[in-house]
Amino acid sequence: MTTLRDVYVVDAVRTPIGKYGGALSGVRPDDLAAHVVRSLAARTPQLDPARIDDVFFGNANGAGEENRDVARMAVLLAGLPVTVPGTTVNRLCGSGLEAVIQAARAIAVGSASIALAGGVESMSRAPWVLRKPEKAFPAGHQELYSTTLGWRMVNPAMPGAWTVSLGEGAELIAEKHHITRERQDAFALASHQKAARAWKEGAYDAEVVHYEGAELIRDECVRDSTSMEALAELKPVFRKGGTVTAGNSSPLNDGAAALLLVDEEGLKATGREPLARVRASAVTGIQPQYFGLGPVEAAQRALARAGRGFIDLDVFELNEAFAAQALGCLAEWPELDPDVLNPRGGAVAIGHPLGASGARITGAVAHQLAAKGSGTGMAALCIGVGQGLALVLER
Repeated sequence: MTTLRDVYVVDAVRTPIGKYGGALSGVRPDDLAAHVVRSLAARTPQLDPARIDDVFFGNANGAGEENRDVARMAVLLAGLPVTVPGTTVNRLCGSGLEAVIQAARAIAVGSASIALAGGVESMSRAPWVLRKPEKAFPAGHQELYSTTLGWRMVNPAMPGAWTVSLGEGAELIAEKHHITRERQDAFALASHQKAARAWKEGAYDAEVVHYEGAELIRDECVRDSTSMEALAELKPVFRKGGTVTAGNSSPLNDGAAALLLVDEEGLKATGREPLARVRASAVTGIQPQYFGLGPVEAAQRALARAGRGFIDLDVFELNEAFAAQALGCLAEWPELDPDVLNPRGGAVAIGHPLGASGARITGAVAHQLAAKGSGTGMAALCIGVGQGLALVLER
């Protein structure tokens, strides 16, 4: 029987998260990915980049400039040796975390000793696509589809209940758990306040690597001065008389994140102390329209595999796709201390560049555990089309 190796997170970096059409909109996604790969390598000068066994990157789009395997393009653009391979994975919003899990699994079973894992998304630069016509020389108009977010070119065999918009899915969760507009707005306000405070206190200094040429020194969507009154003025977006607004939803964003993972031998090659150790992960499925509740079971399974419970968590980074979604998950985790959830703000404030978010929150957990000196942390995301993904780290 093969003994699994311990897997360590040595370092984690991310860009500041740009808003849609904002400071990072002029940067190609493969360049964003290359930037975090290059930065990660530069922060560990003792490591010979040729020793990197593989690079795993998450990306939810793949239809634009990040096509042709953005992980491999990042390796080449970052100036790593051409002998370093790269593979791109897509689990939609969970892609960045999926990349981390796949890298950790490769190391655990002995297929790799040193790996990079991360994710990237430029929602600003997501292209419009045109389907090929059923026959040549069509006389009528053709429809363009935006690849920025959500369903497009839906298979007619899919039940309509499964293919509602992501925002309508959040409305369904609000109904299911009786989550009022006021609670959603209060959650959103707290997310902005915590993120603004974290930036002011320098909590992100250890992990954020600025992109040269982009005038962006912190996450672009964090609103220091927002208020319950300002949030209350916003109209529901997805349903007449609904509760989900632009203010209590995560925005559209651009950004990238990456982590360096190693086994014991690889750790010696870095000459560094690890931030954290990978303990367990889990992925689950759920009714697609209730995708936002996907983390509920995934988090429970991951903790059980780690031999831990919610009471053991010192930090929990839950991706805030929507305030209603996060509150819905909290309603099903009564034993979780809400004070450990997203202590430095979440995606409602920071942003949600789809393929990068899983790597961002995993790196956030690792850095927070390192700052604490010891403890247990977890990263989890909901995933469109009905999935949940979670990873447990310890130090």
